[in-house]
Amino acid sequence: MGDSPAKASSSSDPSTSTPDFDNRVYLVPYRWWKGVMESQAKEDRPSGIPYSISPVAPRLWNEILRGNSNSDFVCNIERDDYWKEDDDAAEGASSLTYALIPFYSWLLVLDWRFVTCFTTKKYECFSSINAPTTDVYPLMLRVSVTQKKILTLKISKKDNSAENYRRSSNIFSSDFKPVHVLDFTGKIDYIQTDEWDKQPHDCFQQPDHEILLSVRVSISENMSSGLHVFPKMQHLKDSMSSPQSKITSISYGDPDTCNKENIDNPVLEIGDFDVVGPYGLTGLKNLGNTCFMNSAIQCLAHTPKLVDYFLGDYSKDINRNNPLGTKGELASLFADLLRRLWTVDRTPVDPCVFKENLGHFSPGYAGCNQHDSHEFLAFLLDGLHEDLNRVKFKSYSETKDSSGDPDEVAAEYWANHLSRNDSIIVDTCQGLYKSTLVCRVCNKVSMTFDPFMYLSLPLPSTNMRRMTITVFSTNGTKEPSAFTINVPKFGKLKDIIQALGIACSLRDDETLLIAQVSANHIMSFLEESLLSISLIRNEDHLAAYQLPKDFENGSVMVFVHQRMGEPHLSDQSTSSWKGFGTPLIGVLPSMVEGNTIRNLFLKLLNPLKRSNTCSIGKQDKNSNNFSDIVTKLEARFHVPGHKNMADTMEEGIDIEDALQFYLTDKKSSAMGSQIQMDEIVSPIRLRKKFYVIVRWKNKALEDYDIRLLNTLPVICQHSSKRYQEYVTLYACLEAFLTEEPLDPEGPWYCPCCEKHQQAHKKLDLWRLPEVMVIHLMRFSYSQHKENKLETFVDYPVDDFDLSAYMSSMTDKASYHYRLYAVSNHYGSLGGGHYTAYVYHEGVDGWFKFDDDSVVPIDGVNGVKTSAAYLLFYERV
Repeated sequence: MGDSPAKASSSSDPSTSTPDFDNRVYLVPYRWWKGVMESQAKEDRPSGIPYSISPVAPRLWNEILRGNSNSDFVCNIERDDYWKEDDDAAEGASSLTYALIPFYSWLLVLDWRFVTCFTTKKYECFSSINAPTTDVYPLMLRVSVTQKKILTLKISKKDNSAENYRRSSNIFSSDFKPVHVLDFTGKIDYIQTDEWDKQPHDCFQQPDHEILLSVRVSISENMSSGLHVFPKMQHLKDSMSSPQSKITSISYGDPDTCNKENIDNPVLEIGDFDVVGPYGLTGLKNLGNTCFMNSAIQCLAHTPKLVDYFLGDYSKDINRNNPLGTKGELASLFADLLRRLWTVDRTPVDPCVFKENLGHFSPGYAGCNQHDSHEFLAFLLDGLHEDLNRVKFKSYSETKDSSGDPDEVAAEYWANHLSRNDSIIVDTCQGLYKSTLVCRVCNKVSMTFDPFMYLSLPLPSTNMRRMTITVFSTNGTKEPSAFTINVPKFGKLKDIIQALGIACSLRDDETLLIAQVSANHIMSFLEESLLSISLIRNEDHLAAYQLPKDFENGSVMVFVHQRMGEPHLSDQSTSSWKGFGTPLIGVLPSMVEGNTIRNLFLKLLNPLKRSNTCSIGKQDKNSNNFSDIVTKLEARFHVPGHKNMADTMEEGIDIEDALQFYLTDKKSSAMGSQIQMDEIVSPIRLRKKFYVIVRWKNKALEDYDIRLLNTLPVICQHSSKRYQEYVTLYACLEAFLTEEPLDPEGPWYCPCCEKHQQAHKKLDLWRLPEVMVIHLMRFSYSQHKENKLETFVDYPVDDFDLSAYMSSMTDKASYHYRLYAVSNHYGSLGGGHYTAYVYHEGVDGWFKFDDDSVVPIDGVNGVKTSAAYLLFYERV
């Protein structure tokens, strides 16, 4: 019980060896801690040093509790070697006895798997530790030592929130019973013996020799529930004895940690502690829309060749006379930032100095606007190259157009390039591709070679949109059918017609007329082929009508359906006509009779006839003779002995009464005169689109299956499973290398024709860099619209083989690459958020860098997402 600090330091148990490194400490109920220790052999249990705590002025404490005093609570801490656990239990004061334990002991007890992951180099997200964090709150203590070696503890209102200040009263407010603390960290004795001042630590020294100490308090009775998650104390001892399990604090006295905002947040986060382990797992603070910068920097900061270079003597290469550079300032700032990321201290790095100077180098980066990470990466690499260009005086070399031996031409181009550009960026990130132009008039071939620092690969197809549209036949042979098609998300109406025509087997002499249907009426016809698909909403209903290509020579007849509605509840004797179903469309000559209109409608209804009614035979059903069909349809209602409409209706009506036709307007809001069967519709009254209301009597409703008219689906049913387009990285590369014509607005000057001509351009990979940066062109811009493609690109992780895409094999280096970093973009074009995925070779695992947060990624599959924007590959 009374071990000295020296003995504690020599103990094999790390819980008493805290003088070697700072630890965050936890104040917990002793009986809870005692229950944990009982699972360990008695001789292996760590010892705690007992202390008693007594208030300096107990009489003021009740005033403090009532809020009538602004005084700080002050108490003395004294070594109590006479304390015995049995006496304490006999007095019933066990609830006033606490244990001060190290931070890692707290973690190990509440979730021993945390350390298992550390010893196996598989890190878990620290915020997911299975701990009762809702019962934990931070408390800032001011500790001082008088000349008489009396230890004084002060709890100040200015250091703690009002709630935490009040809660601490439950611990130290007893005026009648002593409060005991068993220190299992050795920290109290360490401070009292003045050893604290002799060692480097993060504790912030306060005036009057006060030490500001952060303690996490958890004294809830519910903590007993945590006992069952701890399997065996031997696991605790074995794991704690491993050097890799030591977790050091960075929060003692940190001014940022002492502010009220952080005090009120008891949740454990990565920034609260440090892990002794592999370097390079440090986050970057977000200064306000700087995630684009943080993402790109983390990818570069884990590029092995650049890390080795900037952690070494890079200054010898700084070119302070290059007018294209920043006199070495950008390189120095980047090197300083990279070195801070590769230290043992895991505190998130504040890049404010780098960001502020970045705005001086390029005013566009001043302020807090969001930017494109690829554009920033290009600017940064170019700036680093100019600052570190070993070429002090650039010689002039003219770029020649050549059609000679490609290998010789390429060697000359690369030599000329190196004569003006020689830096670590060129050595690491630059390659060479061949550009071939062929004149479409004289077939002149022009060959040039250009260096590249990254490859901007197009996504070979735009993001697709899935649409469901119902097709209606106008020749009376097919039932309405719904087809689901995939069209470019930002395509045109002609793309819909083309895809739908293929789906419904449209003949060469047919076309499709697409209409938007709402409330049983056609709201509008979509006839402009260049109409943007983006204007069509997912909740809209579209109907497509198969018509002959020359339908514009006649008149389009639009039939809108009505039926008698149910009687009103208040008056069973009254009812009204109600619209139903999808309108049908047919085409007729310019001058027609009422009979012709009726027969056309019956023809359109033919596929809807119920099978159990008298109808045209199979031979007639397949007949294309319109007059025969009409004749037999009429005979259906007039043949003697047949049960027709006249036989079933009480008033003895015929076909004209079963289906009645009325002229109307486009919105069917005005009822015109009834169309008589022998009436000739005047050409004056007939327009290109002719609207007719068809009123269905009960008999007609019984003979036809109108459900086929009432089932018009929406364009896209909202679903939790969204359609995701898929493409491989190799397909993107092939699209980049595919021969294509030049833009007609930017013709090429042909030296043979001696004028600007149209030409074809072909790119080929010629020389590959050590580090290959792939830029996926997800963002597209046009005069009226900006768009981001969410296409999922399946990219290789372990072996990106470019052998098949090389035009020259003179370079003896490997053409195989391994992925080591990804810059991701989430959200829309105008905003969104950037993160980075980085492979850490020392841990042999992937980590997600989200500004100041660094968490592991579970498996390689977690690295592949549709948010990938920049891919970083290194040569194998």
